[in-house]
Amino acid sequence: MKDLKLGLQLGYWGASPPPDAAGLVEEAERLGFDSVWTAEAYGSDALTPLAWWGSRTERLRLGTALCQLSARTPTAMAMAALTMDHLSGGRFVLGLGVSGPQVVEGWYGQPFSKPLARTREYLSIIRSVLARSEPVRSPGPHYPLPFPGGTGLGKPLKPIVHPLRADIPIILGAEGPKNVALAAEIADGWFPIFFSPAHMGEFESALAEGFAMPSARRRREDFEVIALCPVVIDDDIERAADSFRPYLALYIGGMGARKMNFHFDVFCRMGFEAEARKIQDLYLAGHRTEAAAAVPRGMVEGISLIGPVAKIRSDLEAWRSSIATTLLVSGDVTVLRTMAELVG
Repeated sequence: MKDLKLGLQLGYWGASPPPDAAGLVEEAERLGFDSVWTAEAYGSDALTPLAWWGSRTERLRLGTALCQLSARTPTAMAMAALTMDHLSGGRFVLGLGVSGPQVVEGWYGQPFSKPLARTREYLSIIRSVLARSEPVRSPGPHYPLPFPGGTGLGKPLKPIVHPLRADIPIILGAEGPKNVALAAEIADGWFPIFFSPAHMGEFESALAEGFAMPSARRRREDFEVIALCPVVIDDDIERAADSFRPYLALYIGGMGARKMNFHFDVFCRMGFEAEARKIQDLYLAGHRTEAAAAVPRGMVEGISLIGPVAKIRSDLEAWRSSIATTLLVSGDVTVLRTMAELVG
């Protein structure tokens, strides 16, 4: 049977910091979880909470799921990564994603064009910083170093700090086939934000394309697939689904524009195009409650583990048989303890 790992997903904050995060991190380490992860959107950042709560741990891998490319230049991201890796004793994992045009252009004031090319260039610079073999240069066009123009006084530099590890793992968030292929080629793992064991075969050709590239860093067998796995324990399955429906409605309907929403596209690929379109129409029309109600239970069950413990135990087998190497769960102490028992 496959050795499936567990990760604790703390995500990004809502209106204020989550009051129980520190206790959950400590419990995750006690239960034998492999990792803990933080995220960012346009509120809390991913790195500060990870350092703060991660300082209470000794064994857990500390990862970002995800840091947004446009939030930091590649060298700034590399500086943060090497700093976190030193402070954690070599336990840091850098998760990256491009986000979407609403956040990239609306929040960061950066262009969203050519996201795949930007990602490739971004990772190349980070790895050059961490290698510390020579001063960092990049021809661009997205992140040219030194800056072409300005005073003309810029010069290639190496980081002052010697990185603890030159091979800090880098995990890419990806939803479309081209981005998934890129992750398989240039990264150490893949975050599918919505993971459905029944539909992962649709990404097999994209993964195979990336692994087949001469520049591929990993083979399939040592490539991490860190799957978001929402868990809601409740004897009433419909009520359990209700607790997750607003989240799916937000991502399908509101996390993107009508003509460009990567999350919407994922559910269309899963066979829920009609349902996703209805959800999106309702959400964009301002009917958020109705949009959540339009999320079918099958859609929720396809990408999560919900219901009584016996049902979750049975449904877990599909995840165990899938390409996932880590299940990224969130919830209270009961959820963490239950999942530790079921997976362990």
